[in-house]
Amino acid sequence: MAEQRWDARDDRSGRSGPRDAGERQAPDPEERLAEAWRELVATARRTVADGLVVGTSGNVSVRVGDTVLVTPTGVPYERLTPADLVGVDLDGRQVRGSLRPTSELPMHLAVYRTTDARAVVHTHAVHATAVSTLVRELPLIHYVSGTLGGQVRVAPYATYGTERLAENMLRALVDRSACLLQNHGTIAHGATLAQAYDRTAQLEWMCRVWLTASSVPGLTPTLLTPAQAAEATAHLSHYGQPE
Repeated sequence: MAEQRWDARDDRSGRSGPRDAGERQAPDPEERLAEAWRELVATARRTVADGLVVGTSGNVSVRVGDTVLVTPTGVPYERLTPADLVGVDLDGRQVRGSLRPTSELPMHLAVYRTTDARAVVHTHAVHATAVSTLVRELPLIHYVSGTLGGQVRVAPYATYGTERLAENMLRALVDRSACLLQNHGTIAHGATLAQAYDRTAQLEWMCRVWLTASSVPGLTPTLLTPAQAAEATAHLSHYGQPE
């Protein structure tokens, strides 16, 4: 084995020995924001690539400490660069960047103020938006609803970008990680951008399944009972690899 060498000039801790291989410096705050912004932009672009939004509709945010990074209003996601980082505090005051934040900022901030979410994805997904015009909650068409906390509610319609819409959304999100917005779209939150996006995609998929099954003439979709859904939800709590 090669001898471990070190140079005291490189040891900023002042210790007279080699640095522990497992030792890590705390991430630089600016680096954390930059990395979070890169992931946010990638997620926003994915919503377009996967057909969950068209043009500049929909928006994405991620919380880093007390700063919320958000997509800017009216800017195509493919044009966003590292220099376009936009951030606000939890009161909505802009603290980063010069581009105006998304018009749906009230919804994003309402989620962060009332939950432990670290990321939010809002889309105008076709099937989910269609379902939002038909029912008050998505019927129990599949046990995947358990990953969102249960039956997905529809928040009553309110003008986009308003506090009223944010209030309606919060009521629909009680004990849930996603909901439909009537005649509007979807919103989902999670501990990470990946989780928030996955929940968004799962919701759109369930809405598509229900609409497809409901469109067959002369037949009515079989739905899960609340007991069946609850049992599946219990099983889902053990899904995946242990952390």
